[in-house]
Amino acid sequence: MHDFIMAEDSELWDTICDSPYVPTKVLEELPFSMAKTSKEYTNADKKVMEKNFRAKKILVCGIGPEEYNRISTCDTAKEIWEALQIAHEGTSQVKQSKIDMLTIEYELSRMKDDESIQDMHIGFTSIINELHSLGEIIPRNKLVRKILSILSSPWESKVNVITKSKDLQELTTEELIGNLKT
Repeated sequence: MHDFIMAEDSELWDTICDSPYVPTKVLEELPFSMAKTSKEYTNADKKVMEKNFRAKKILVCGIGPEEYNRISTCDTAKEIWEALQIAHEGTSQVKQSKIDMLTIEYELSRMKDDESIQDMHIGFTSIINELHSLGEIIPRNKLVRKILSILSSPWESKVNVITKSKDLQELTTEELIGNLKT
């Protein structure tokens, strides 16, 4: 969703992340400022406020009917985004728990003796993608080394050949899996 919104207009993402713009006018006495009425909006005020409506439209169009019920009472794009984040990622405590569980799953990953390289890669990639979606990014070279370390014993000779013949700092996981398949 982030990439789609950024491709449409990078300022829309700022609108989602920041509180929505509320045009205000300066007063000479307390409270010194207050929200403008819609009749007092300048063209610049209207353009900035339109960003919130465009961001809301993109967010609403990008979700299904069951998601719509979660956000139908939200007034701003920021409120919609926060509701969707909590629904999908949970609170920061839940998110951290998910990260912890996935990290343990990552660390304990092992290829089963009867498992194909393709099946192992699919399972491993699933864990990595979930971690990535929660903000935990594992460097490419660590992923390559991890894959080499989790392969079952029949793959040991291939692991030794790859380790000696390839630069593991530059090798991508796709190249590694391709080498293992061949």
